Amino acid sequence: MSNIMEELLAQSTFENLKAGSIIKGTVTEIRANEVVVDIGAKAEGVVPHNEFPDVGALQIGEQIDVYLEKLEDKNGNPVISFDRAEQKKNWENILTKCPEGSVVAGRVKAKVKGGLIVALGVDAFLPASQIDIQSPKNLDQYVGQTYDFKIIKINLDRKNIVISRRELIEEQRQQKRRALLDEVKPGMMRRGVVKNITDYGAFIDLDGLDGLLHITDMSWGRVSHPSEVLKVGEEIQVMIIEVDRDRERVSLGLKQATANPWDGIEARYPINARVQGKVVNLVPYGAFVEIEQGVEGLVHVTELSWTKRISKPSEVLKVGQEVEAVVLGINKAEQKISLGIRQLEENPWQMVRHNYPAGARVHGKVRNLTTYGAFVELEEGIDGMVHVSDMSWTRKINHPSEMLKKGDEIDAIVLDVDPDQQRISLGMKQLATDPWNEIESHFRIGDVVNGKVSKITSYGAFVELDNDIDGLVHISQIGEDHVEKIKDVLKVGQEVTARVIKIDRDERRIGLSIKAAAYDAGQLAAEVAAFDKVRGGEELTSLGDILDEATK
Repeated sequence: MSNIMEELLAQSTFENLKAGSIIKGTVTEIRANEVVVDIGAKAEGVVPHNEFPDVGALQIGEQIDVYLEKLEDKNGNPVISFDRAEQKKNWENILTKCPEGSVVAGRVKAKVKGGLIVALGVDAFLPASQIDIQSPKNLDQYVGQTYDFKIIKINLDRKNIVISRRELIEEQRQQKRRALLDEVKPGMMRRGVVKNITDYGAFIDLDGLDGLLHITDMSWGRVSHPSEVLKVGEEIQVMIIEVDRDRERVSLGLKQATANPWDGIEARYPINARVQGKVVNLVPYGAFVEIEQGVEGLVHVTELSWTKRISKPSEVLKVGQEVEAVVLGINKAEQKISLGIRQLEENPWQMVRHNYPAGARVHGKVRNLTTYGAFVELEEGIDGMVHVSDMSWTRKINHPSEMLKKGDEIDAIVLDVDPDQQRISLGMKQLATDPWNEIESHFRIGDVVNGKVSKITSYGAFVELDNDIDGLVHISQIGEDHVEKIKDVLKVGQEVTARVIKIDRDERRIGLSIKAAAYDAGQLAAEVAAFDKVRGGEELTSLGDILDEATK
């Protein structure tokens, strides 16, 4: 009778069990990997060891809460879970005690796609973007660690919780930032960690407060890019330069922690002192030489050599090269030092006045032609210049190429020497006597002369005469008939016969007339007299008009 009663009681207890509820169970056996629990059903249920925080603390006969997932599985055994019972109890507890915005402690259980699972009593999701201020690349380092988290969202329907560690860190940093802004003052030294590097500087984390270290405040010397001086994660000592509490900005300095090398610069590097240095930069106009940490001098391209024609410093120097130089000048206010390399040697131009005195005859090779003259190399690096006006006594030279070409070897006379400006003036025409000094012995008005047309212009033709003297035939003096275009009547190189009708010694000009070559003495005298009376002293370019009027 008693057995029947026990079966009826068990049947009644079993029927009262409902899936999805938390029930009491008794530990009846602790096996190698599982714990056997009697819940008053037809059979006992089992719970894996990993659901218990400390399975070694369990005792036979101890009562525990379990979650009934199923009354019977395919084998007729109930499916129970200790972990889910704890989750359900904790979920209800969190809803009561931990609303959105509250802070709770939790342990990171596992890494999942997009973030981490954190045990708060219930499982919560921590997105990767909410782990730290900067999203970490390796999430495995957080598994097993315990942190404080802020509950940012609770979804009652889906029964999930989203948490953030980043918000707590940012709030803590904000509190630190405000405290530091009140604390720091210009001139203070602080330790910081390089947080980020840009082209214009680096951001330094002062333990909650970010400060900007501009590239110009990193070193007293040359810095092309901040990465040459700093690296991310490096710890450095910086000086507070400026604090803007309203905008929460702090300017930092690294070089200010050391002495300014420009202090006492004049005493260390007096004018004309020789210095050693390293070429750190080459630019089109010169080379920058570092003579000590933070101090650079400029060797201008003109100060590289007394005689060599250097168009850019890279022709003779390279970055990293050790050089010696002479201090030429110092501007402490602008932190500039002028250096010279050619001053290490004697200036050859100081001997030029002795080697090439005025009046001396010299020989050289035409090195270059310009619009105004020709440069003649007298020795390596020493040039003289023949101006177009000093090439001929008698001819008007418009361009030196009319007389010379590059590579020609010529003789000349030294006219003037200026060592300071490194100039030597030469003359070619001075090698001969000026024929205009005795022009009357060569030509007289009325002479019939023969010559060759050398140049044709719109107003007349130039004719080469004896003694390298040119005469001008105005367009009106070519023939008795009107000439529209001279090139239709005369050609360069053509031999012509003409008569001298004007000699202007002061202007060094001779006027010719081809049509007057056949005039008799009376005709010529009348024309010359009329010309002298009406237009005496008129320039020869108008001579044809004058003679036309004289014959009317």
